[in-house]
Amino acid sequence: MREFYEQVLSLENLLISQATGHAEDSGSYTLLRQVVLSQTSVDSLVPSFLRTCRTLGQFWEFIKSEYGTYAERRRFIWAAFHPLLEVLESGGPSPSDSVVSTAIETFDSAHVQSAWSKALDRRSSDPEGAITAARSLLESVCKHILDEANIEYGEGPDLGKLYRLTAEHLKLAPSQHTEHVFKQILGGCTAVIEGLGALRNRLSDSHGKGKVAAKPAARHAELAVNLAGSLAMFLLSTYKARNEGT
Repeated sequence: MREFYEQVLSLENLLISQATGHAEDSGSYTLLRQVVLSQTSVDSLVPSFLRTCRTLGQFWEFIKSEYGTYAERRRFIWAAFHPLLEVLESGGPSPSDSVVSTAIETFDSAHVQSAWSKALDRRSSDPEGAITAARSLLESVCKHILDEANIEYGEGPDLGKLYRLTAEHLKLAPSQHTEHVFKQILGGCTAVIEGLGALRNRLSDSHGKGKVAAKPAARHAELAVNLAGSLAMFLLSTYKARNEGT
């Protein structure tokens, strides 16, 4: 990952140089862009303009039309690369990130994909926002499944109710099984939902805070996002298997 980190940093510096009046080598941009886009494990962290600006000339047209001053352009590029560089500085993304991302991308739900991207992006830089996004991910997954099944869940349901309805539809409720090991595992899933709800209420940015409110650290956000991602993937995989009759 160290080599990739240096390549990302080189690309950031190249773009800043180009955006502030220096003529950079278009071949270097093309090569570094391909390297970054080929790393699927960090796909959600890649600046969006890299996907649309296939050449250095296209980037120049983009940046000069969006920002008139050199200072504005520097700030924009720094902010765009910050989430990716921060993750790489901490040792790279979790191995599960790409697995969950692949599972989520197979479902045509913009809300699910958006919530997962936000959760990944904010783990280090915005722990409170990441915890909120982790809960939003599970809410979106449950609603997606329930909507597809034409199951009513009412206005403003809490995550516990959404999960309960989803689990019953997918036959994942502990009460629907007799074997102890399955009841135990599925009960653990319910406990994760309850725990994420409590964590979100206590540590996220979804509620106002008093003077002595607890402030989450990056490790709390990492835990919340990993738990939510794993459970979301399990629900979506089960939903797909049920539809395919497997």
